[in-house]
Amino acid sequence: MRILMLSDVYFPRVNGVSTSIMTFIHGLRAQGHEVRLIAPRYAAEAADETDIERIPSRRVLLDPEDRMMRAGEIRRRQDAIAAWQPDLVHIHTPFVAHYLGLRLARRLNLPVIETYHTYFEEYLFHYIPFLPRATLRRLARGFSRRQCNAVDALVVPSRAMQRVLQEYGVRTPMSVIPTGLELDGFHRGDRAGFCAEHGIDPNRPILMHIGRVAHEKNIHFLLEMVEELSAAVPDVLLVIAGEGPARAQLQRQVRELDIEDNVRFIGYLERGVPLWNCYSAADVFVFASRTETQGLVLLEAMALGVPVVSTACMGTHDILDAGRGAIVAREEVEDFADKVAQLLRNAGFRALLGNEGRHYAATWSSERMTEKLIQLYEQRLRRPARLHVTAMAEMATQAQGITRKDS
Repeated sequence: MRILMLSDVYFPRVNGVSTSIMTFIHGLRAQGHEVRLIAPRYAAEAADETDIERIPSRRVLLDPEDRMMRAGEIRRRQDAIAAWQPDLVHIHTPFVAHYLGLRLARRLNLPVIETYHTYFEEYLFHYIPFLPRATLRRLARGFSRRQCNAVDALVVPSRAMQRVLQEYGVRTPMSVIPTGLELDGFHRGDRAGFCAEHGIDPNRPILMHIGRVAHEKNIHFLLEMVEELSAAVPDVLLVIAGEGPARAQLQRQVRELDIEDNVRFIGYLERGVPLWNCYSAADVFVFASRTETQGLVLLEAMALGVPVVSTACMGTHDILDAGRGAIVAREEVEDFADKVAQLLRNAGFRALLGNEGRHYAATWSSERMTEKLIQLYEQRLRRPARLHVTAMAEMATQAQGITRKDS
């Protein structure tokens, strides 16, 4: 098959969407399929990219890490894209990529699939604080319902996200296909080397949080938990790896809680050895996000033998419900801190959970998840693409508006 993917984000922008796209592209190509990705142009993408169409883009006002592709440039490349003769279109984000992906799919009479990666209902108010939360929630639900009902099939990363979309009124068929792990690339890292590089005493009890440093990740709760935990474990250190718009606010909170000796921000790390060393430096991986549609970092920690303490919200339920490799805590400072303290005091229990997590993470291989995605593609190719008149009208209006701004 030839699969045309479109996304408003991709590496070097580091987040779960980029990781998911990359993982599935690798899996599809490994099984002999051709994939071409349309994504924004950043300042520092790799020079050796294969089959990635980088589109000139501009900064996004409310989130300067992201870029908005210029729709007019994609329109100018439509004939070249059509000449490649894709079999289907797979959209990954709901902005320019969604509307232009629909336009291309309908023009070429191809089935169009979309992955719903982000739980926008619990996300937007962090970035548009001048509107009431109830208004933003209503807008997010309506926006998601219209977009999801405009495509032929949906991929959702978890059963929780599937239930949410069904409650919105989404009627498009949905398949639960999480992002898998490329297990061949996982190797136990070097704790001592990581600690030496970052000036950390390797004998300290180390907690780790890896991910985008964003408001919706609920990292402020983890800082409150560390304040509580430090009374019982004074030398505990929470390492926060990642960047994002919440960093300055979180650093202020660290000072206000007087836990500067217990928290370290280390910024982004490259996937591969630097990131595996970071995971492996941890005694415990901690997580408390309320908005995850999957929670891939939990599986990555488990794959490297790091025990997890996490709340179970939204998509993380699908990972944590198995009760393997992790302890589930309530979103209560005392309960979470108590569970972390118990684990830090018991090296044997940490080793047991770590070994259990490694075996469990292996069941989430990228090969297995890619096979599920291929089955969905094949099912859609056996059916004619749906023509949604109302969705087409909305899409055309949106695309024309974007194009007028970008042309």
